[in-house]
Amino acid sequence: MTSTAKAPESTDSPLRRYARIARLAYRHGRGDLLQGLEMDEFSHDDDPPLGDDDKAEAFARDLEKMGPTYIKLGQLLSTRFDLLPVAYTQALARLQDDVTPFGFEAVREIVEAELGGRLEDLYGDFDPEPMAAASLGQVHRATLRNGREVVVKVQRPEARDVARADMDTLASLAAMIDRRTDVGRRYGFEKLVAQFRQSLAGELDYRREARNLQRFGKLVEPYDLLLVPQPVPALSTGRVLTMDLVEGRKVTELGKLALLDLDSAPVAEQLFACYLHLMLGEGVLHADPHPGNLLLTDDGRLALLDLGMVVSVPPRLQDKVVKLLLAITDGDGEEVAAVLAEMGHQLPDYDAGAFRNDVAHLVSEAVGAGPDLQAGMVLVELSRLSGLHGLRPPAEMSLIGKALLNLDSSTLHLDPGFSPAEALRDNVSAILASGLGVSPGGIMAAAIEAKEFAKLLPRRANRILDNLAAGEFNVRVDALDEERLHTVLLRVANRITLGMVIAAMLVGAALMMRVDEGPRLFGVPGVALSFFTLAVLAGVALTVWIVTTDGKVAARPRSRPGEHG
Repeated sequence: MTSTAKAPESTDSPLRRYARIARLAYRHGRGDLLQGLEMDEFSHDDDPPLGDDDKAEAFARDLEKMGPTYIKLGQLLSTRFDLLPVAYTQALARLQDDVTPFGFEAVREIVEAELGGRLEDLYGDFDPEPMAAASLGQVHRATLRNGREVVVKVQRPEARDVARADMDTLASLAAMIDRRTDVGRRYGFEKLVAQFRQSLAGELDYRREARNLQRFGKLVEPYDLLLVPQPVPALSTGRVLTMDLVEGRKVTELGKLALLDLDSAPVAEQLFACYLHLMLGEGVLHADPHPGNLLLTDDGRLALLDLGMVVSVPPRLQDKVVKLLLAITDGDGEEVAAVLAEMGHQLPDYDAGAFRNDVAHLVSEAVGAGPDLQAGMVLVELSRLSGLHGLRPPAEMSLIGKALLNLDSSTLHLDPGFSPAEALRDNVSAILASGLGVSPGGIMAAAIEAKEFAKLLPRRANRILDNLAAGEFNVRVDALDEERLHTVLLRVANRITLGMVIAAMLVGAALMMRVDEGPRLFGVPGVALSFFTLAVLAGVALTVWIVTTDGKVAARPRSRPGEHG
């Protein structure tokens, strides 16, 4: 399929951006696209029928035409097998590499403006033809004036402005979906978009990628079969990144015959062990380790490329992931469900029993796969089950699942005989060590806390004992708001009483209709008509009072336990 990527103008109005998304939803929001989310609200029977492959290719083309933000979104969706059918994930996978480059004049203008000099003075040689074009930038081969061979990554013009406006649009739509749909409340699209926004902002800052290259270069030093190209800080800015040239072949270009001539098994083992250590030991995650970002060099080493999408894994999440992976490899479905319940946010329709049963069934099937067990696919499926059962998984869960899923794909491509399950078991001691390890800073913080506790304990204990001896020791328990409960009961009692009075007046008016004496109005006894009119007015007044007061109560923010008492 020929690529036609072109970023939309940054001057587009918000209305036009919403219109583009609306057209995309109208054309592609069918049940086959959103079957994982169980959504088919956009179904249109009068649309021309297309095959799954044709519709998937059309969806990829439309995302590509909408610009770099949606291309990156397509790259993210290409690994979300929990949301999209296989035809769509395969069609979106091509967005990772096949993008139309922009002109060399724009490249020259950006490089000279960012680095503050003429291109010929900054580099000894600069190839005007790009080596590769991505959704946010493109790469050119160059040579420094000292003869060092490098590659120069140049960001697309207006990429930041377009991405900022697109992310604002997606964020507002995600917030609306979360408020108004069950699917949004289950999956938490607003948090997912916020996570995507943070990752995209990191990719648009090439200085951050340069720091990631330096950091990962040090972290992979213990692994002799892995390498990370190092940046040239003097020729790197937020929009231009100059780094070492690494010669080799992409893992995606290696066929079965090529792999037979290579001893790729040790490379796959080191790659898997390294990423586990980085994620669970160092707390950093390369969120996009797909085969297209891995380069096998001529000397048999594996180069890690495109480190723009690197996120931090909080320590609390590291511990949970360790427990989750260990429970999966042990086949303990109940423990997996318990860990997920601790990680996620329970919605009102959360069904713990049904969730535990489905998780146990999934883990049982995964363990039954034996050496073919893929932790990434299991984590993705667990995220889908969490959303279906009213348990919103944390936003980081999707990135971890995506990274492990891509890692499984990369290691299996390198070594078809590689077993992710066995690799997890072989590295279980390292995983436990990373989960239980305490940094020197953590030890110092614990020592300071212990010192303050020991210093303040006698004074606090004496104060408690003095208050207890003087009879001034009070215990406050915020269990129930008695004042609000009393107000509600009083309002209910008043309404019932007024209703009974109105009903009595209506009954009395009906009985007085039979009285023949006294004045009459419109042929009706005046006393009966007066009581009937009063009853109607009182009923209308009661209705207005109920509607008004209930509306104010509904609009009033609810206080949580402990905020009053």
